[in-house]
Amino acid sequence: MTLSTSDSRERTRLIGTMFGRIAGRYDLLNRIMTGGFDQRWRRLAVREAMAGGGHDFLDIGTGTGDLALALAREPGVGLVAGFDLALPMLRLAAARPRGGWVSFGLADATALPFRDASFDAVTTAFMLRNVPDVPAALTEAHRVLRPGGRFVCLEITRQDGGLFARLTANYLKHLVPFFGRRISGDPGAYSYLPQSVERFLSATELRTAILSAGFEAARFRLVGPAGVALHVGRA
Repeated sequence: MTLSTSDSRERTRLIGTMFGRIAGRYDLLNRIMTGGFDQRWRRLAVREAMAGGGHDFLDIGTGTGDLALALAREPGVGLVAGFDLALPMLRLAAARPRGGWVSFGLADATALPFRDASFDAVTTAFMLRNVPDVPAALTEAHRVLRPGGRFVCLEITRQDGGLFARLTANYLKHLVPFFGRRISGDPGAYSYLPQSVERFLSATELRTAILSAGFEAARFRLVGPAGVALHVGRA
């Protein structure tokens, strides 16, 4: 289904508001629900982003800044810009200890406030499935990358069929909302999580979408359960 521009904007606003509501417990719930593996997955994303030897980095959907701050601590990194829709998330990110030159700001992934070819790498973690227009977000990521720059995406992708896929679906459908209700006090936000995965792309379909946005040599590997995949493309 294709959303109209007004519908897309309204959904974007609602998602930003929802993540703002759970900002204070977001990191804690991530650690609990993934057994701490979300940190390991982000380190893998940092390694892929740094493999291109870049200097300037953009983290889209930065949330509380985990990935952006990890990038800023890497040797040789210049500017790291972290952007998100949820102001409460950004306030938490800005208050965290940091190394290097990091800036945070509000932005929609489908309309980034940067000139063409501004960054050596664009990263995103667990954001893309929340975007109403995934092709537009991928096209924007490609636009702001310098030639040869890297796009690194960490995301929960849809799994189709098989016992493990059913076990994952049950975990997302039942246990995630339970933790969300008990810890965040916002069961609606964590009921949204399984829905966002169900209507998102499979890892293979996401690779195809990345290629369609103009990237070259797109590849992925599954790095965790529940379809957690790390995609890398080159501008």
